[in-house]
Amino acid sequence: MKGVAVAKKADNVIVGLDLGTTKVCAIVGEVKDGGQVDVIGIGTSPSHGLDKGVVVNIESTVESIRKAVKDAEMMAGVEIGAVFVGISGEHIKGFESRGVAAIKSREVGTADVERAIDTARSINIPGTHQILHVLPQEFVIDDLEGIKDPHGMSGTRLDVKVHIITGAVTAIQNIVKSCSRAGLHVIGDPVLQPLASSQAVLTAEEMEIGVCVVDIGGGTTDMALFRDGSIFYTGVIPVGGNHVTKDITVGLRTPTSDAERIKIKHGCALASLVKHEDMIEVPTTGGRPSRLLSRQILCEIIEPRVAELFELVSHRLRSTGSEDMIASGVVLTGGTALMEGMQDAAEKYLGMPVRRGAPKNIGGITDIVNSPVYATGVGLVLYGAEHHHVAPRGFRGGGVLQNLWKKLGEFI
Repeated sequence: MKGVAVAKKADNVIVGLDLGTTKVCAIVGEVKDGGQVDVIGIGTSPSHGLDKGVVVNIESTVESIRKAVKDAEMMAGVEIGAVFVGISGEHIKGFESRGVAAIKSREVGTADVERAIDTARSINIPGTHQILHVLPQEFVIDDLEGIKDPHGMSGTRLDVKVHIITGAVTAIQNIVKSCSRAGLHVIGDPVLQPLASSQAVLTAEEMEIGVCVVDIGGGTTDMALFRDGSIFYTGVIPVGGNHVTKDITVGLRTPTSDAERIKIKHGCALASLVKHEDMIEVPTTGGRPSRLLSRQILCEIIEPRVAELFELVSHRLRSTGSEDMIASGVVLTGGTALMEGMQDAAEKYLGMPVRRGAPKNIGGITDIVNSPVYATGVGLVLYGAEHHHVAPRGFRGGGVLQNLWKKLGEFI
């Protein structure tokens, strides 16, 4: 985009673009020599062209992207031409697959691993979908199970278990097209948003002993479950913060814009936490004067929707048989996670420890991005940084979290 001075080397700048139902957010990160990522710019814009994570109006989406990117450029002092972009929506599907390959030289090499992964991804999927991610979970050499990195190990047969994530071709194409019309090149395929959020908010220890990320967006709630350092479930629930806003609009008979403001300023997920004498001013429609209502009435409207959301999350956990396997509990991200009482409500309905997740292990303007709102955007930057200075093949070593993300880039 013209008129913006390039103050940073392009090779060291990574941009994450979070396309949400409520907002579009561009995060600019600078990769330091030691691998540290500093956030140097941020831009946000109201999202007018997406619904439940899917583009429904390209022109409106393009305008939202342009505004967010322009603000990020001005703050960071760079010109943005390429981005790592997130994707979500009910069209996202995740499932398990297995692959096998003969170990040609009796010692596992990168080629052996790639052949095993290739056989795992050689499955029949609908023509309307395409593979976004192939995430290795576990390797088996002959009869030796539970191997995370098989490189250099001896054997004759290599098996791999992977988690495959697919998305609707049209949804993916419309995201890429919207970015292209905004003057941006999308690096690789779009990245599943809860995977990006996990990159930003989780620790390797949590991923090892079991954790579930619940990313509550405007139109959908995304889930990602980790155990033994690998992802083993992803899912999308078609309930988000906008559903709470609509309930307030109907319940209080107030305009949607005012309902959103009231939700952010006065909302609470548990009515029992609010005093009955607390009053709020509620605008009305048709030019009638505003009304004073008890805040508890507002929260009695919000709580059933929050309860529904966490009951759906609990059902997904039960369906995967993972309730007793996520010892770290649940990490909440997304803007709705900031609502008063959300952590308490989650613990009440899920029956396990819950914490809010804010981006970790970053530098720069941390006082601005240290919020669940920016988990996906920062996660996309960290994802890009993991891949930015490494060759697409021949990866070795690293911790559990680093292995997961570098293998993701290597095998796709």
